[in-house]
Amino acid sequence: MQSDKKINWAILVTGWGRNARDTIEAFHNGKLKKSIIKLVVYEEEPCGAKELAENYGVETLKLIRQDFSNSISYQNKLIQEMNKRKIDYVFLLNYKYIIKEKMLNAFPNRIINIHPSLFPSFLATKTAIQDALDYGVKLTGITTHIIDDKIDEGIILCQKVIKIRDNDTFETLYPKFAKEGKKIILKTIRIIEKQDYNI
Repeated sequence: MQSDKKINWAILVTGWGRNARDTIEAFHNGKLKKSIIKLVVYEEEPCGAKELAENYGVETLKLIRQDFSNSISYQNKLIQEMNKRKIDYVFLLNYKYIIKEKMLNAFPNRIINIHPSLFPSFLATKTAIQDALDYGVKLTGITTHIIDDKIDEGIILCQKVIKIRDNDTFETLYPKFAKEGKKIILKTIRIIEKQDYNI
C-alpha cells in the first residue's frame, strides 16, 4: 500500500458499541494518522457508536441480520456495501455473528476481531470474562487477531494481560477490559498501518 494512501476501515458492531465508540473518538482526535473510518455498520438502537459516528460525519449503515433469509445473504450485502466504499480492513467490535467463507475470501486476512481472553484460553464463548472468574484464574486479558474459518482462532496481533484480584467480580473486572480494550484496539490499528498486514 502506498504511504500516501490512507487505510479505509469499516467497524462492525451489533451492540451499543463502547469499544467502537472509543475507537471513533480516537480517530476523530487524530491519534491514527494513516487510517480513516469510512463506515460503521450497526444493528441495534440505541447505538452509541452510530450516534458518535454521525456526529463526526462518518457514514453509518443499519443492517439487521433478521431482515435477511440467512447469514449468507446478510453477509453478501455486507460485502457489497463495503466494496462500494473501498474498505480495506474490517474491525469487529462487539459483533456477534460468525463470519462466513465468502466474506473471509472477500477480505483475506483483513478482518480483525477483539476477544476478552488471552488466547488460547476461553475461546468460542460470549462470556469469557465471567468464565475466567468462575474458573479461578489469576490472569486473563484481551487478544486481537485476524480471523479465519475457525471460531476465535487465527493470527494473533496484540495481547494484553489483565490481573484478577481475589475480590474481583464481573462489575469490578469489566472496567479494566474497557480501559485496556481501547488501548489494544489502537495498538492493533497502528500495527496494520505500519505493516499493512497482508499474509
